Amino acid sequence: MNKTIVITQSAYIPWRGYFDLINLADEFIIYDDTQFSTTKAWRNRNQIKTKNGPEWLTIPIKTKGKFLQKIDSVEINSTNWAKKHWKTIKLIYSKADYFDLYAPIFEDLYQACSKLDSLSSVNCLMIKNICKLLDISTPISFSKDYGFENLKKTDRLIEICKKSNATHYLSGPSAKSYLENKKFLEAGVQLLFMDNSGYPAYPQRFEEFIPNVSILDLLFNVGPNSKTYMKSYENKNLHLSLNIET
Repeated sequence: MNKTIVITQSAYIPWRGYFDLINLADEFIIYDDTQFSTTKAWRNRNQIKTKNGPEWLTIPIKTKGKFLQKIDSVEINSTNWAKKHWKTIKLIYSKADYFDLYAPIFEDLYQACSKLDSLSSVNCLMIKNICKLLDISTPISFSKDYGFENLKKTDRLIEICKKSNATHYLSGPSAKSYLENKKFLEAGVQLLFMDNSGYPAYPQRFEEFIPNVSILDLLFNVGPNSKTYMKSYENKNLHLSLNIET
């Protein structure tokens, strides 16, 4: 029986493509026992759309003297960041068509997040609850539970694939530059890449459409119709949704 897994780092209120990856997988493995990078990182920040264009929501973190820390060791460096983020979200989206439907859920989520010290814990809490709103039931696990921490990246991914009985490994397109396809083939694992092009536009507030903002934008604007604007609900056939690397 075929089994497709995704192994990727957690992200803060990520865009719809991230949730497509989860929905296309038979198991989604959060890869947070790897080094945190402050360069163009989505681990602790994301964008929402405002009348002035994209605006960053960033979770302040402790980095001084912690340049080699792992994502699941990153601590939040604020006591009121969640309150500020929710205040901004309410200000921007209060007039969106489905804000009132989801506002109580996210208000509770941000209140729960305000009590957490770990960035990874915040991300995972948000991701799991947003999956519920999108009717995504993919099991979520963690790379640290599989081990193999001392292996190089491709080798570790392959060993996790083997240990989880995966036949297919699905990745974002940016990984094409460093994943070693030959090793996956030798291990009997098919390497697949998500195609992030061609996502349909959806009704947004304000003018010019901005496609890759946080999933919150999609939920607040189109509500239960969010799935209509995601690829993984169009067709579960991976050959239609993905670029296949051979």
